[in-house]
Amino acid sequence: MEFKDYYQTMGVARDATADDIRRAYRKLARRYHPDVSKEPEAEARFKEVGEAYEVLKDPEKRLAYDQLGANWKAGQEFRPPPGSNTGFEFSGGGPDASEFFEALFGRGAGAAGHGRGSFRAQSENRHARVLIDLEDAYGGATRAITLRTPAVDAKGQVSLREHTLNVTIPRGIRPGQHIRLAGQGAPAVEGGQRGDLYLEVDFRPHPLYRVEERDVYLELPLAPWEAALGATVKAPTPAGAVDLKVPPGTAAGRKLRLKGRGIPANPPGDLYVVLQIALPPADTGAAQTVYSTMSNQFPAFNPRAKLGV
Repeated sequence: MEFKDYYQTMGVARDATADDIRRAYRKLARRYHPDVSKEPEAEARFKEVGEAYEVLKDPEKRLAYDQLGANWKAGQEFRPPPGSNTGFEFSGGGPDASEFFEALFGRGAGAAGHGRGSFRAQSENRHARVLIDLEDAYGGATRAITLRTPAVDAKGQVSLREHTLNVTIPRGIRPGQHIRLAGQGAPAVEGGQRGDLYLEVDFRPHPLYRVEERDVYLELPLAPWEAALGATVKAPTPAGAVDLKVPPGTAAGRKLRLKGRGIPANPPGDLYVVLQIALPPADTGAAQTVYSTMSNQFPAFNPRAKLGV
């Protein structure tokens, strides 16, 4: 995923005022509007300009973008640091979002229909991305989550305010799903009921597991003799260790499926154990002798035979 320099897209400086950004948008929108423009790839450029304007016109999103993007250049390979956008709370609404936009602000921040248009006079929904542990999705949990809410004063200056909420994390929640906190959004512009707060969930990077939809993957090292002869070994899972039967003659990369031990759902996901072979170090004379003996015992064994060499 490439980093998008929204200032470069808009043709404005990083210290541009709100009026500068508004004028630049109007100029570019007229130039690239698909209904009138003769420019090549006008529709794509029109969408890029709209996305950049959605961020830079909004003091909240602009503050978060500036904090993360100061040291990146357009086109550079980009992976946001874990939790970099977590805890920023935003108003909803916006264009069809790119992968880059969603990586920064979440899907909800780019989705229309939450707290914009005529409904905004009644209430305004808010959105934030939060990180939870994979284990929380297995058993459910209640966690204290601190959100940073940008606030704009009468002079247009933006500051961050923190507030902490106790959030119930439902069992079986998956990345990309939302937790709705009724009445925790922004106050209504013209009085009345508050909007809602939507928390988009993602998982913290885990040292053992990776997640694909409802399924969970674990790479499990085996000793060479366990793989060759078969064994019953302990394997961790997010719900606790299990006894895993390894068939004799197991090769590196073989997957064993633990049905129903993925993320709880209806139906639940599966847990796939990807087996790897871990070699003991040949760091003593005795260990080197063992490896030499193995070499002599298997003179015809060629691990590269399938490569034709």
